Amino acid sequence: MARSRRLLVTVMGLIVSLCLTSVMGMTVEAGSNRNYLDSLNGGVAALLSMENDNAAELINTTMEEISQKASEQIDVSTLVMANVRNALNVRAEASGNSKKVGKLYKDCGGQILEQKDGWTKLQSGNLIGWAKDEYLLFGEEAKALAESVGRTIAVTNADALNIRKEAHEEAEVLSVVSKGEIFDVTLVEENGWVRIEYEGQDAFVLSEFVDLEFKLDYGETNEEIKARKDADREAKRYVNYGEYTTDEETLMLLAALIHCEAGGEPYEGQVAVGAVVMNRVRSKAYPDTIRGVIYASGQFSPAMSGKVDRVLASGKIYPSCIQAAEEALSGVSNVGDLTHFRRNDGRDGLVIGNHVFH
Repeated sequence: MARSRRLLVTVMGLIVSLCLTSVMGMTVEAGSNRNYLDSLNGGVAALLSMENDNAAELINTTMEEISQKASEQIDVSTLVMANVRNALNVRAEASGNSKKVGKLYKDCGGQILEQKDGWTKLQSGNLIGWAKDEYLLFGEEAKALAESVGRTIAVTNADALNIRKEAHEEAEVLSVVSKGEIFDVTLVEENGWVRIEYEGQDAFVLSEFVDLEFKLDYGETNEEIKARKDADREAKRYVNYGEYTTDEETLMLLAALIHCEAGGEPYEGQVAVGAVVMNRVRSKAYPDTIRGVIYASGQFSPAMSGKVDRVLASGKIYPSCIQAAEEALSGVSNVGDLTHFRRNDGRDGLVIGNHVFH
């Protein structure tokens, strides 16, 4: 019980850290795990962690309830969030004629460094520069957006960890995963378990074998943007696109992502995940290739952790996921032009299976 209480207070500390004034290290059983997490910080991924040694009476508290309690203590004086439809330019100086140094995308956040004449100097990941205040949110508005778009993930710190169907050690084992796997957290149980999303369904892991991290997206420097576009161009060398036509390798890549994100969902939900990927390909706000969308920094947890690559290499992809990928590539969309999905947590949107699309 003491261990679970400590875990819950740790999560509370994570959300309080939304002000982005620092990135603190968490003491973990496997030190090499932090090196892996650091590699995610390029582009639009940010992982914030913090440990609190004081126990509190937080029994069977959901992530939403923890967020509500912590939000009352958040210092928003240095928090800034992008308030744009797609992206805004960040410049070297506080002038519209100054050199562009990078981009801050929709729903990305950062830290205020300086303000003057209707401009804010901010840091968002590796990106440091000036942006116009009219395209930014501050104070309570920034906090509200950060709480809405941020999410808590669980990163495995054990060499081998059982993912179980229910929250007890006699429950069916759905899979055994290795160190560094990343999962979205949907609930922290009071009995030492964490509920995660695994292939579109509820699953459970022991809390002592995962590190909880609060994640908020960052912007990109010009160098990071160039590296991403170069990778996209390299990928295009091996793909011959028609309207929605691609090669077998890319088809199976999309199928592998669908397998990882929605393998336990009904077929309609699998097609929906494929449609989201294709909608992003068509959108100017995302890379214009399937590979670019799937591997975009901070977007799909299974791609970040390497699970998509492992499933693809194994060839053990559910036939329904391959069929769903083919249907999505044909241009079929059962989610309109929606480009996001997450675990159905009450957010407004189109609900299909256990996901809400928005």
